[in-house]
Amino acid sequence: MKWTTFGMALLGIACAAGGATAQDKTPEKTIAIATGGTGGIFYPLGGGLANMLSKKLDHTQATAEVTGGSVDNIKLLESGQADLGFMTGDVAADAVKGEAKFKKPVPLRTIVAIYSSPVHVVTIAGTGIEKFSDLKGKRISSGAPGSATESQTFRLLEAAGLDKDRDVKRERLSVAESGSALKDRKIDAFFWGGGVPTAAVTDLAATPGVTIKLIDIDHLLEPIVKKYGQIFAPSVIKAGSYPGQTTDSKGFAAWNQVMATDKMSDESAYAITRAIFENKAELVGVHKEAQNINLATQTTAESPAPYHPGTLKYLKEAGARP
Repeated sequence: MKWTTFGMALLGIACAAGGATAQDKTPEKTIAIATGGTGGIFYPLGGGLANMLSKKLDHTQATAEVTGGSVDNIKLLESGQADLGFMTGDVAADAVKGEAKFKKPVPLRTIVAIYSSPVHVVTIAGTGIEKFSDLKGKRISSGAPGSATESQTFRLLEAAGLDKDRDVKRERLSVAESGSALKDRKIDAFFWGGGVPTAAVTDLAATPGVTIKLIDIDHLLEPIVKKYGQIFAPSVIKAGSYPGQTTDSKGFAAWNQVMATDKMSDESAYAITRAIFENKAELVGVHKEAQNINLATQTTAESPAPYHPGTLKYLKEAGARP
């Protein structure tokens, strides 16, 4: 009887100690990162970011989610289903103003500007498309639903005087699906707003028997800026960026950002920003566009949304002048 009582007492002490240990343990924090389609750059970079944050931030588990792109990502942030989201500046500007696909302003906060995305208009030899106006009557992919590419496509067609519903036959495909559809001649051209090189475009250009063409769009920048403001900057996709690309493609690009909302704490935003800049090499190892992450490009004047206060704290400590 005495032994049983003693044993039960020891068990009670052990349970109490175990309970105290469990209570003292810091709970795991989760960070959901909204990225993009698997054929673009947001997804692999988002995966690299998730892996890096999980390793570098204490008690943190970050995950990268496949999404339709910028529009979807902003809506996921707004609803609280994502904590961080990749997006292009032109779509972020719409969200901040509550315009286009957003019924009310979204309180976005910039964490880091990452790289610029030239707008690609991709076709191949044999489609009869030599200039943008040749798209009239053709079969195109305007980008995945919920993507920045779709918004950019509509603005390009509008600037060229083409109706998106009457003047083209439009599919809504991801960049990976678009490349495959063009390769199989199911479409004649596709639009894509993404970094250079984009894997899906490279795969298409490297296909035996395929000669890629990138259509110039620089002449459409002025009417877009006149109506929507300075949401793009002139850009050139240099010859040789993709297999078989023999000439420069003149156009414009949008900056991409990783953003949160004003619901993120200053402490979290500071820790995430610091981890990104102090472990940039890990992200460059995922995709070379991460080389463009630097303190000099973090400027409030060019950001479509205010920088998060936690981010500003780190940038000022690091000597940046946002």
